[in-house]
Amino acid sequence: MFPYCCQPPKKFKPVTHVLFDLDGTILDTESIFQVAFSALGEEYGKKFTKEMQNKIAGCVQTETAKRLVEYMELPITPDECLEKFLSFTRDKLPDCEYMPGAERFIRHLAAHGVPIAIATSSAEPEVTLKISKKMDLFELFDHIVCGSSDPEVKQGKPAPDIYLICASRFPCNPDPSKCLVFEDAYNGVLAGLAAGMQTVMIPDESVPYEMWQHATLRLDSFDDMMPQLFGLPPYPSDDSSTIPSPVLNVPDEIGVDNTGDTEQIVFSDDFGKLDET
Repeated sequence: MFPYCCQPPKKFKPVTHVLFDLDGTILDTESIFQVAFSALGEEYGKKFTKEMQNKIAGCVQTETAKRLVEYMELPITPDECLEKFLSFTRDKLPDCEYMPGAERFIRHLAAHGVPIAIATSSAEPEVTLKISKKMDLFELFDHIVCGSSDPEVKQGKPAPDIYLICASRFPCNPDPSKCLVFEDAYNGVLAGLAAGMQTVMIPDESVPYEMWQHATLRLDSFDDMMPQLFGLPPYPSDDSSTIPSPVLNVPDEIGVDNTGDTEQIVFSDDFGKLDET
C-alpha cells in the first residue's frame, strides 16, 4: 500500500522536530483497549463498536471513561468505569508490541540527531507500564508528556495543548511549524493541526475517510514513510530492500516548501457525539 496525500496541492514543509502519539502509533495498545472496552460492555449487556472506538481514541483517560458510560449507557460512574478498564489492562500493557515500522523509524531519527518526543493522552503510571520492557528505545526520546496526569495540560486532544506543551519542552523551544506529528486517532490529528503542526495519520483500517481527510499525509504504516518528504534524513541507500517504493500516490507538485504557514483546523464543540442515524 502507498501513502495518500490528504490535501493536494498542499506542499510538505521541512521540519526539525518530530512528536509522536504513543497508543496505536508507536505501540499496539489499541487492540488491548478494544478487548477491555468490549468486555466492559458485555458485563452490562452492552456492545462496544468500532464507531465508539474511533470517537474515543486519543482522549485523556477521564474523557474516555465519560464517553464509554455515555455511549454504552453503562449503569456505573465514569470513575468506576475507568477503574475497571485500568484493572483489566494493567498486566497486559508491558507486553504490547510495536506498530509496524515504528521502532525502525524512531531509531533512524535518533541516529541522525533529530529531536523526538512523545505526547500521549495516557497517565504517567500507565505509560511507565507500557514502556517498562522497551527502555532501550524509549530512552531515545527527549521527553514524554502524559496528558492525563500532567498539570500543564489543561485540555486533552483534540485541543492543541499537549502538542504545544510537548514542543515547548525541547531546549530550543521550536516553532510549531517546525514540528511534525504522527498520530493514529482523529482526536490526535485535530490536536496536531490545531497546534499549527503538519500531522501524519496512520489510522486503523476501520477509520473512515472523513476522519483522516484533513491530515497532512495518511500512511498505512511507518513502513511507507519517506522522511525526506519533510526535510528529514532519508533512509540509507543500502536499506533499500526494506524501504517503501519511491512512487507516491500524490500529485507531481507535492514537494518540500520552505515558505508559508501550516494550515490550522478548528474542531467543533459537538465532536464526540455518536451519529444517531
